[in-house]
Amino acid sequence: MQQEYQKYYVPAQSYWPIVGAIALFLIAVGAGNFVIEATRGESGWGDNVLGAGIVMLLVMLFGWFKDQINESMSGLYSDQLGRSYRQGMSWFIFSEVMFFAAFFGALFYARMIAVPWLGGSSNNAMTNEVLWPGFQAMWPLVETPGGINTTPMSWAGLPTINTIIL
Repeated sequence: MQQEYQKYYVPAQSYWPIVGAIALFLIAVGAGNFVIEATRGESGWGDNVLGAGIVMLLVMLFGWFKDQINESMSGLYSDQLGRSYRQGMSWFIFSEVMFFAAFFGALFYARMIAVPWLGGSSNNAMTNEVLWPGFQAMWPLVETPGGINTTPMSWAGLPTINTIIL
């Protein structure tokens, strides 16, 4: 039995990734300068560069999506290319899940293993005496091993916003 041949469409080179990279660079530089200027009470060029970067990123997104939609509507995409897109998105989502798992794992390690060890729990009493004498193991850390006092962050602020975004 002979298999039916489907043409595999290879898109032409695009300038949109370069536009996106420049836009992200402008956003990073503009946001950094905007924050510095805002903390000093100054007005400068940071907000203009940030705005230009955001506009450039939006233009890039609309332009790139327009190109993708036009290629798809022209019938250039084959079933294999559709599978490639879905597989690429699946790998992207998987990488994001693993990225989150790595951050959660680091937090879990600090909370459940490192802080109790530094506090001298179990058979690690000498760890507390040798490394950080007088360190009290509590979570969240109110006093760091170096003796710096901290204030725990409320759950209702930034953590809630980050959870909603995720």
